[in-house]
Amino acid sequence: MATSMELKYGCNPNQKPAQIYMQEGELPLTVLNGKPGYINLLDALNGWQLVKELKAATHLPAATSFKHVSPAGAALGLPLNFIEKKIYFVDGDLSPLACAYARARGADRMSSFGDFIALSDVCDLSTAHLIAREVSDGVIAPGYEDAALELLKTKRKGAYTILQIDEAYVPAPLETKDVFGITFEQGRNEFKIDDSLLNEIVTKSEYLPKEARRDLLLALITLKYTQSNSVCYAYEGQTIGVGAGQQSRIHCTRLAGNKADFWHLRHHQRVLDLKFVDDISRPERDNAIDVYLGENYHDILDEHTWRKVFKTKPDPLTPSEKADWLAGARGVSLASDAFFPFDDNIKRARRSGVSFIAQPGGSIRDQDVINTCDALNLTMVFTGMRLFHH
Repeated sequence: MATSMELKYGCNPNQKPAQIYMQEGELPLTVLNGKPGYINLLDALNGWQLVKELKAATHLPAATSFKHVSPAGAALGLPLNFIEKKIYFVDGDLSPLACAYARARGADRMSSFGDFIALSDVCDLSTAHLIAREVSDGVIAPGYEDAALELLKTKRKGAYTILQIDEAYVPAPLETKDVFGITFEQGRNEFKIDDSLLNEIVTKSEYLPKEARRDLLLALITLKYTQSNSVCYAYEGQTIGVGAGQQSRIHCTRLAGNKADFWHLRHHQRVLDLKFVDDISRPERDNAIDVYLGENYHDILDEHTWRKVFKTKPDPLTPSEKADWLAGARGVSLASDAFFPFDDNIKRARRSGVSFIAQPGGSIRDQDVINTCDALNLTMVFTGMRLFHH
């Protein structure tokens, strides 16, 4: 391993020179293929921390799909049922790690376009087959099976970035960052997120099953590596909506909620029955589904446009049909990286099936938020820990 790595450029092509280096010791990662860029490495290192923490907290394989220094999706290696395989466009017997990546990528496929992948475990051939067919910039993992590595090396005409991270690496307790020639220093956020964080239930409803506790841990750990402000919806071992980098909490909740709604709607039978033309690319198919479910469905109504995507012209889901479908959503977990200042966040979250909430607490309006949860029969815990990430 080396102590430094020269990069082509920084965030933008005009930002030269660029490199990563260690003040002491050697870099904990090895480039097995390709040439990573500045943003690739930010995504890779943040993604690796996320999946490492997820596995430690849940004892399950984990994967994340990172894009522009925030997770588009994160998930655990739980089996996929028939419908989940259909909406994620996967088939056959998948390893637990492959299931984790299928879920992470399928959470928000539009945002995952050109992602950087992080895997908690050695990349097996089952997972490599899924990665090989997606538009992706690279992957980081603690190791690779020989066949998986050879397959991934063929991706992007041999230029696909493949990184191996040293699982035993422990970073220094202090971290620094330069902004405008000024160096910032702080202690690393080593706060451990585990089940003990979910014990302070503040609502009348104290119902918090083990599946919800798992999903709240998943959401909280995801938020730890999401650009603030941030809110995360999780369900059945995966994120289904991540709202990142918004200046107001309600905009985070709406953004993530809209993504969660699309995830729910993708399970609708009319979406499952969509017939695509044989030669459609995966990104074109994903875009067509989002357009079909969106408010701009008229964009594909004209004869020329829909024939490029569908074999037969699909009837749109009406607003009332969407509302009826979403009204049946229940059991979703929601976490916030800071307190909810107003109860409008709770009301919006409930519309996307949220039943369980974790947030730090500490607002002067905490009681208003608790009262709204009680009125909606939601369970909420106060973690006492803010998770801002910048």
